[in-house]
Parts: sequence; C-alpha cells; structure tokens
Amino acid sequence: MLTREEIFGYTPDPKYTPLVAYFSMEFAIDQSLKIYSGGLGFLAGSHFRSAYQLKQNLLGIGMLWKYGYYDQSRDINALMTPVFVTKDYSFLVDSGIVFTVPVHDSPVYVKAYLLKPQTFGSAPLFLLSTDIPENDEVSRTITHRLYDPNETTRIAQSIVLGIGGAILLDLLKIEPAVYHMNEGHAVSLNFYLYAKYKSVEEVKKRVVFTTHTPEMAGNEEHHYSLLKEMSFFYHLQEHEVKYILNMEGDQFSYTLAALKFAHTANGVSKLHCEVAREMWGANPGVCDIISITNAQNAAYWKDQEIAAAIQAHDDQAFQNRKKAMKKELFKVVADQCGKLFDENVLTIVWSRRFAGYKRADLVMYDWNRFLKLLDNPELPIQFIWAGKPYPEDHGATDLFNQILTRAKPFANCAVLTGYELELSALLKKGSDVWLNNPKMYREASGTSGMTAAMNGSLNLSLPDGWVPEFAIDKENCFLINPALNRHSEVEIDVAENKSLMDTIEDIVLPMYYHNQEAWFNLVTKAAADVEPAFEAQRMADEYYEKMYTPSAPL
Repeated sequence: MLTREEIFGYTPDPKYTPLVAYFSMEFAIDQSLKIYSGGLGFLAGSHFRSAYQLKQNLLGIGMLWKYGYYDQSRDINALMTPVFVTKDYSFLVDSGIVFTVPVHDSPVYVKAYLLKPQTFGSAPLFLLSTDIPENDEVSRTITHRLYDPNETTRIAQSIVLGIGGAILLDLLKIEPAVYHMNEGHAVSLNFYLYAKYKSVEEVKKRVVFTTHTPEMAGNEEHHYSLLKEMSFFYHLQEHEVKYILNMEGDQFSYTLAALKFAHTANGVSKLHCEVAREMWGANPGVCDIISITNAQNAAYWKDQEIAAAIQAHDDQAFQNRKKAMKKELFKVVADQCGKLFDENVLTIVWSRRFAGYKRADLVMYDWNRFLKLLDNPELPIQFIWAGKPYPEDHGATDLFNQILTRAKPFANCAVLTGYELELSALLKKGSDVWLNNPKMYREASGTSGMTAAMNGSLNLSLPDGWVPEFAIDKENCFLINPALNRHSEVEIDVAENKSLMDTIEDIVLPMYYHNQEAWFNLVTKAAADVEPAFEAQRMADEYYEKMYTPSAPL
C-alpha cells in the first residue's frame, strides 16, 4: 500500500493543515495527459499546479479516460470530425489497488493509478479506471470516454468518481478533513459518506462544492428510479434520499443535492455567485454560496520573455517577442490551413470551448460589414478561431464547420483544430487581441482571457464572468457594450455585433497601427492588473481560507 510520503513526495506547508480531497471529472495537468475537455479541466489543472507550488495538503481524485475527450481531426473535406484513439501513459504509477464499486447492484472493478507531484509539478492525483480484465465489456466502457453520451454510462462514471473515490481514500487509510466537489459529477460520494457517518449534518461538516454552470439546463438531472436502480444512492432507497435532503419530484438534481450536502459552496466569479444564488437560493436547506473567482497558473501559462519585456516597460523587446510568438502560431495556421499569416498584422483570436451561447460567429453577423473589415489594406486584420464542441452537440459542431467553410476563401481567416493545452497556450502568446462575446450572464467565469492578458494579448470582451472584476475599458482592455434592454435574441445579437465591430474599427485597429505607445500602455496595465488578482496561487490560497479551514463558514 502506498504511504502518504510516496503519494505526496513533499511535506505540506503547516499553513495548509487540513487534508483536502478534490474530486473532478477532468484535470488539464499536461498536454500529454488527455483527460480534460475544456474550462473545468483547465481550472482544475491550474489549481493543482498552484497547490504544488504552495505545498498545499491537497489530493486529487479523477478518472483515467481511455480515449480522453476526443481528438479533433478533419474529414476528407477538411471539416472538423471527432476521432477516438486509445491513450497510454507510462508516467502513471500503478498503485496496485483494485477494488469494487456497486453499479446496478453488481461489483465493478476499479483500478487506481497515481500521478506523482514531481511528474508535471502538480498536487498528487489518483486516476480511476474500469478498463481492466476483471470487468466485462460493458463495465470496461465506463472510463472510455469523458462525458459519454449514453445516460447510464454517464451515471456510472459519476458513481465511480464519487463513491469509488471515497472508497479508495478509505483503502489508503486517508481521512480528509474536507471533500471538495468540483462541479456536481461526484455528488454520489455524499451517499457513501452518509452511510459512514449516519447523518447529513456529519456529511455537511466535511463537504464543500464548486458550481460552474449558470444555466439550469446545464445542471445534470436524472430520474430517481434510474439512479436507485444503478446504486447511485449507495444503500439508500429513493424515499430516504428525498427525506434526508428534503427534495421532491421525479428528477434528482446533482447541483441541488450538492448544495444541500455541502457546508459551503462557491460560484466562480462575483457575477456568477449572484446568478447562482438566484438560481438555487429559494430551495430549503441549501448552503451559503460565496464567491471565489477562478484564476490561472502564471508559471505554466505565460511566456517569460513577453512577461519580462512588459515588466521592464520595454516596448521594443515586447514587440520583438510578440512577433516571434506570432510566427510560431502562424506555422500552425500554414500547416493546417495552407495560409501564410503576417506577424505585422493585427491578429484577433476567438478560442474556447465551442458552445452556441459563446457565439463564435458574432463577428460575422453583419456579413457585408465583416467582408469590408477583412478587405481594408489601410488597417489589415487577421482572424483565428479554435475550440472543441461536445462531440454529440451537433449544433455546435455544425457552427464550427460553418465558420470553417465561411472563412476558407479568405487568406486572413483561419480555423484551427486540435484545441488542447498546447494550442491554447500558443494562441494566447501569438495573438494581439483575445475576443470573448458570450450571451450575457451565461459565462460563469471564463478564464482564457486571464492567460491572454499575461501574454500581452488584450481582451476584447463583453462584461460577463470574471471580466467585470478586471476590466477598465480602454485602460486594460476593450469592452463590448451589452444590449441588456433588447426584447429578442436577434435584437441583442444585432446590437452587440454593432458594438463589437465599432470597437474593432474605431478603437482597436487605429490604436494598434497608429498609437503603439497607447497600445503598450494597455498591455502593461492589463498584465499588472491580472496578477496576482487572477493568478491561481491567490485562488488556491482563498479556497483554504474560505472553504477548507475550520473557521470557514458552516
């Protein structure tokens, strides 16, 4: 059996005494470990890198996905298509631990692997797999695909993460002071803890919860009867679950249950905290929802030469390094798209998880105006799009391919595939402007703009998620005016497209080409404002201060 010293490899700082077990369906620790899809994983990855730097007493529980999320490839017509490829990782340590978790009242065998802290500079992380010879083929598929589209498989994944993770900790004789659910996927662990401690109040003493989803439809629900049939409630009957949590109806809400089992929960920006309280606050028995704004790990994300030039207020060194990074990014553009971009031309990047509400195509809304923008030799511009839609979200995939098709004829527009950690970093280092235009109040936090600012890429954004806590229009970013009083989605899109295009044409392009001093002042101010306020060591420290310690609110 692994000892604590073998798991951690370091002595935790006494400042972070409570041992915390952090449950998450995805972690973006390194490009080579493909167990993440997007923002939730990027957030967990930065949290764990900073926890390692701070030597926090934090231990992760995640899943070892055989095919990862998916590989983003292209079909014969160069359109995006998902591909599922087996992944192997020689750097994971086989813990030798195999145990069973009840699924459909039958034992499913689970094997635990350890990602040691020294491998990538992160807090220790256990990854669970059911793809082992002891299981039948159906059970082996539980850990094949992150966010499997099959409902029962998705439920089984949550059982393995939540109940399986809690069983593993008991087998290791590790008793955390705090169990942290990063999103509601691991909510089944609370039923295991209830069986162990015999009361909701005892569970609440030990559990905290982070909610990331400001859309009711995005908060996972399933029928009580199906969950009971699948052993999701561990040893409890359906009526017992409803009684102890004071919940009614036919659908069990992961998020609502998590809010009732936790002693404290948090939204991931100040604005999202308000939205979450409105969504859930009227339900009896929910815990307090506080705000801990997401952040990103600067040591991992920022280019040190860009950062040094900004710190030294050396505009020429900044320009030289930014152009060098643009050249590196443009090699990918040339390789994938057969287009030669110019490092002297303003380059705007839209890059994040592909979902309809994020409106990747907003800049194209007024097509004729967009065409004029592309064809202005006096103020030239280049656009790059990248991102991963959920493979079964056909609307998002269609949108991706529509943008790809519309952009294809233009030498100054490119759509890239393979959006993972490395491409994300290259896009931030190689862009001049980072575009973010979701529908208002639907972005819980959105952290990509933080790491863009660390790399001298200016945010062009609507004031949603984390942005209102950072943004000073025309001082450290460019803001798009939200159309909050419009009466239809179409009117909102029209108004916000106009504000976006006005900002690009009247402010961004003239400043970039005709007032380099003002541009560099914005770059310098943005970098100064983004750290340390939106650097993940602040966030990791804040979780201990507000959520993990005995003095945290109960």
